[in-house]
This record gives sequence, structure tokens and C-alpha cells, in this order.
Amino acid sequence: MEVFRISTTDYSSKLSSSGCANRWNKRDQFVIYTGSTRSLSTLELIVHKSSIAPLDVYKVLIISIADNEHLIKQVLISTLPKNWRSMSSYPILQQIGSDWYNSKETLVLKVPSAVIPYEYNYVLNIERPDFKEHVKLVNIENYF
Repeated sequence: MEVFRISTTDYSSKLSSSGCANRWNKRDQFVIYTGSTRSLSTLELIVHKSSIAPLDVYKVLIISIADNEHLIKQVLISTLPKNWRSMSSYPILQQIGSDWYNSKETLVLKVPSAVIPYEYNYVLNIERPDFKEHVKLVNIENYF
């Protein structure tokens, strides 16, 4: 499976994580957020940054994940609170992601996009011992 991540040039040469807290992880949990398509990844970037800075140079990272079902756990919308797309739900969603991260149950957490709920983002746990075996950065494209 191919997934996509858009980042500035400074952070596009390798698969890494800052450990900053986000919707599906707590601080010091090292995950990479990716989208199922370039367009979803673009929308996610715009929503989280409120824009794409025209002076920044962006790259699209194309990431390959081994096609093994046992590597992916999916979060179903039906299991989430009604207001899961709002900021007020962050603590609940972060706990779901944190439990997944700490259990090291799977390499990937498939989550609904808060921007387009019936499309998916894939959160990658870079701390899993088999991360390098199953996840590869296969290409880096210019964004513009």
C-alpha cells in the first residue's frame, strides 16, 4: 500500500517524527501521519496549518507499507464519540492512539480523516521493531 506525507524540504529526506502531540498521539509518542492520497494529505496540511505558506518548499513523500492485514488496526467511526471531529475530543482520541502506540499491537493505525470522514489517514508507529522492515520511503516528489 502507498501512503503520502507532505512536508517542508527540511523534513523530507527521511521518515522521522518530532514526538509532538496531535489528534491520535500524546507527546513523546513517535508516529508519522500519512494520508491515503496526495489530495487528502494536502487538505490535512491546510487544515492543520491554516494555509500552505507560499515561500516554503514542500515535498510529497511516497511511503510504501507492506500489504499485510496483521500490520493494520482500524478505528471505526461507530466506536468514536459523536463529536470526534472537534478539538474537544482530542483527549479521547489521543488516549485511543496512545493505547495503540504503547501496546505495539500493530505497525499502522488506520483512522478516519476529520476533514473527510470516509477517507483515511494512516498513523505509523516508528518505534515498532519491524518499522524498517515493512515501511519504506520510495520516492520524494516536488509538491509544486
